Amino acid sequence: MKDQSIAKVYAKSFLELGDDKKIKIADEMIKFTEVINKSNDLENVLFLDVFTSEEKKAIFSEVAKKLNLSDLSTQAVQYLIDEKRIGLLPLIIKEIIVIDDERKGFMRGTIEGSEIQIDPAFKSKIESFLKTKLGREPHLDYVQNNKISAGYKVTVEDLQLDASLDNQLEQFKQSILTE
Repeated sequence: MKDQSIAKVYAKSFLELGDDKKIKIADEMIKFTEVINKSNDLENVLFLDVFTSEEKKAIFSEVAKKLNLSDLSTQAVQYLIDEKRIGLLPLIIKEIIVIDDERKGFMRGTIEGSEIQIDPAFKSKIESFLKTKLGREPHLDYVQNNKISAGYKVTVEDLQLDASLDNQLEQFKQSILTE
């Protein structure tokens, strides 16, 4: 929980600095995250303590040049490396994305179900319901979950709507046991 709070402070600071310099930090960090996710070697260099700060910064500088990252993004990541806080980068990027989404007036979430894909009309109904209930535009991704027998589970930020058969059976079981 402490790391989460620290990451949120860094994220807000980076975004405010980006706003001052008219730089879209969130977009740059998403681009950087995509590269990290595609390269285990880069991930190892940045996050394992086997490499020195100088080695990490040298590799990162090359990646930053190829991605055309702003000086601000480059300096922010190098600062995290120098302060031995680079391990917080994934949490910081997650917080940056959440804050940026809030600023844009939408939120991200998932729909879980047993089918391979969800009916687009049904997904649209769920998004419409959430928009009415929460007052912001939801962007939902569908994930197949083999642990769900039937129905759906929707998670958006702290809100979870569980309309799965498994949940309904569990609630029924609990109501019988408590009587």
